[in-house]
Amino acid sequence: MKLFKQYRFGFDFWGLLLFLLVMLPNFIWFAVPATNDILRTESVTPMVDVIASVFQVLTVSCLCFLINEKRSKLRFSPLIIATVICVSAYYLGWILYYVGITNPWVILLLTIPPCLSFILFAADRKNLPAVLFATAFAVCHLIFGVVNFII
Repeated sequence: MKLFKQYRFGFDFWGLLLFLLVMLPNFIWFAVPATNDILRTESVTPMVDVIASVFQVLTVSCLCFLINEKRSKLRFSPLIIATVICVSAYYLGWILYYVGITNPWVILLLTIPPCLSFILFAADRKNLPAVLFATAFAVCHLIFGVVNFII
């Protein structure tokens, strides 16, 4: 278990900020419905949704409270730049959704980039548990998006 000796509990402000940036469009969506709001339909994958929620909580918990002692100082590394691009693509997806476009590409923009942003950020922070939980969350979130809104 030498791998886990390099971790400690702490607080990562940047992990929390990433989570809040990803959740911001969801908070807006809860308060202000879109014109063609297909996301408010009942899910046909309730068990996958529960599993996804568990992995999302575990991901965010690890991003915010699990610190790898061997991580480098936060800087604009390729992984952080990719994280910013993913969050920007996600915001683009929400903008398209709010102007009434709900095609499969928009659904994928609302599904894949936020998950990738968590994975990339966790990889940059050398946070293996967060990478694993975020990957599991991504699989569940993708199943949810594809099954409920694409096929």
